[in-house]
Parts: sequence; structure tokens; C-alpha cells
Amino acid sequence: MNGFLAALKAELYVALRSNSARLLVVLPAFIVIARASVVKLTETGQQAREALLGGGDDVTATSNAWGHFVDSFTTGLTLMSLSLVAYAAWSFANDRDTGALRHVLIRRVSRPGLVLAKLLTVYLLALAALVLLSLGIVAITALLWDFGPVVEDGYELIGSDEIRSEVWLGLRLALIPLPTALAFGVLVSVLAQSATQAVTAALGVTLALDVFKGVLGDAARYLYASFQPSLIDQSYLQDVGRLVRGYSDVMIDPQVLSLNAWVPLPQLALFVVIALLVVRRKAL
Repeated sequence: MNGFLAALKAELYVALRSNSARLLVVLPAFIVIARASVVKLTETGQQAREALLGGGDDVTATSNAWGHFVDSFTTGLTLMSLSLVAYAAWSFANDRDTGALRHVLIRRVSRPGLVLAKLLTVYLLALAALVLLSLGIVAITALLWDFGPVVEDGYELIGSDEIRSEVWLGLRLALIPLPTALAFGVLVSVLAQSATQAVTAALGVTLALDVFKGVLGDAARYLYASFQPSLIDQSYLQDVGRLVRGYSDVMIDPQVLSLNAWVPLPQLALFVVIALLVVRRKAL
């Protein structure tokens, strides 16, 4: 498409020098590290109270890091998703509001090429935020807790290798819907009449899907939002958080895992195609 590379270079140039983009990349990691520190302080205070009350036998026991590791990723991915969806919805609509969009199009950048450049820029910001988030989570959980198998009364409930396998699967399945959510934000940005309307609509619909997926029954399995970590979490990563703590009542449905792997991808393609079709005809 005409001017795609030029538009992408311009978007990356602006993103690298934008304080809002930098904040989006740094904020999830910062909040997760702060949350883990508060959790550790709370645990330490609880252990101290138990020691003073005579429950000293449990004070020396170390908390397994895997549960906190999964919880940190759940929190971080939820924050990432919401903030980047808002940014994706704001990007195109804001350029239209300020008139910057017309200057870019005058320079022979096609409308679809500009939409794809903005979508790819959001994906690159998401990748940078994910890398920083992962490094922060690994560092803080390894510093505050110990990784190891889940042991109860001297019996190993789940080994370290099995835990790593489940955690990796949970993270992979949790990340699959993220590109679809960001594509939805860009679609809303193209459809909306203003940046404020775009951000409000994108976050409103995202939160509405989060609320209603619990009452849709089996039909919710065909929504990308059902598989990503969220405020009302039904993702497989939530189940992994229970598995790595030794809970034996976690039911794993292979069909749901299969739907998690492929349902978001057709919806991603649908959102992108609609955005490209609409932007060709929309008055800018």
C-alpha cells in the first residue's frame, strides 16, 4: 500500500518521543512490581503477627513464587490490555481531530496504509511493554520468593517442570487475544467521530464484554474477550494460578483451550478488514 513504510516511520518517530507512549510501556511493569512489594510486606506482617501469637511453626515457611508470578502476569496483562486499547482508539481519531491526518494523506500515504501503520505501531508498543513487564515480574518474584515444586506435608503435589509447562501454556493462551483487542481499538478509532468518543466507546465496549461474558454461557467461548486476563477473569491463566498453588479442583477442558487458540484470530482479521473498508469511505 502506498506510503505504508513512510507512515510507519512517522508513527514510530512520534511514539519514541511521546511521553504517553513511554508511560504505556513502563506503567504495567511499575504497578506490578509495586503490587508484589506490597504483597510481600503484607505476608511478612502476617507472619510476624502469627509469631507473636504463638504460631511460629509456620513463620519460617517460605511462600512459593509461582502463584505470585502468575498473579503478577494476570494483573500486568489486564493493565496492558486496557491501556493499549485506549491508546489504539485514541491514535487515529486524535490525528483526525487535530488535522494531522490530512497532512499525512496529502503526502501520498493511503488511508489503509496509515491504518495498518498505526496498528503495527500499537503492536510494537505492546511488545515493548510485554518485554519490560516480563523482566520486571521475573526479577521481583525471584527476589522476594523462592521458585520450586508445590509441597504439602512432605508430599510433592506438582513438580517444577509441570508448573513451568502450565505457566507457559497459560501465558501463551492469554497473549493470543491481545492483538485482537488492539485491532478492535483501532477499528473504534476509525468509526468514532472524535478522540474522546473513540476512547470512551473502546473502553466501554471492552468492559461491557467483560461483564456480559459471564452470562452468555457457552456462547462466550466464541468471544476473544473471554480468553484474555481481565477484571472479571475467566482466562486459562486464572486456572494456572490455582494449579501452581496445588489446588486439585481445577477442571481443564481441552475444547476450551482449542477455542482459545483459534477464536481470536478470525475476529482479528474481521476487525482489520472492516477498519480498512470503512476508512476508504469515511470523511476525514
